[in-house]
Amino acid sequence: MTPPRYEIRALHTATTVTVYQAYAPAIGLPAARDGRFPAAWKRDRMTWIKPSFLWMMYRCGWGTKENQETVLAVEITREGFAWALDHACLSHYASGLHRDHATWRRRLREAPARAQWDPERDLRLKPLPHRSLQLGLTGEAARRYADEWTVSITDVTDLAHTVHARVRAGDLEAARRLLPAERPYSVPDGALSHLRAELPPFPAPAGAPGA
Repeated sequence: MTPPRYEIRALHTATTVTVYQAYAPAIGLPAARDGRFPAAWKRDRMTWIKPSFLWMMYRCGWGTKENQETVLAVEITREGFAWALDHACLSHYASGLHRDHATWRRRLREAPARAQWDPERDLRLKPLPHRSLQLGLTGEAARRYADEWTVSITDVTDLAHTVHARVRAGDLEAARRLLPAERPYSVPDGALSHLRAELPPFPAPAGAPGA
């Protein structure tokens, strides 16, 4: 069955949800070592968190892109994740969702989080018909993420490289068995209504990097 176009899928427990980010080793290695983001992690800048492991692999090229060589799995509280969703604004204007462009721009400027739905990726990093959520955190949300919501930080760079090696070898089943067990993440009815809008079909690229 094809997943719904708008659905959060993540590795999660009764109390936490795992999101992914990739950083230069100077940030990523101490964060994983200490289980918290170092002082050098700028809390006044926007940071994007991604519940989808494969979308993170698409974004960071399996941990090979410059300044994205260290891939982190960040386990955060469900309460924090819910707060970010509740306080987020959709990253693009949607006529059926926003009264007008000015209202949307004002909301986007004021919101401590923004949501973006991008095509989910398969093991070859090609786009799928359903979407994957990204959350951009800034201001209060970024500070809460780094200093209140984070439960653990794990370096999963080796996992990224191992999965990629299986894909390159053509053993997709072996690669799939290594993936984090992401499943639908339930939210209360209406909790995403301010973040869902009809999107135009996206073109399938001729190829994808890193496969």
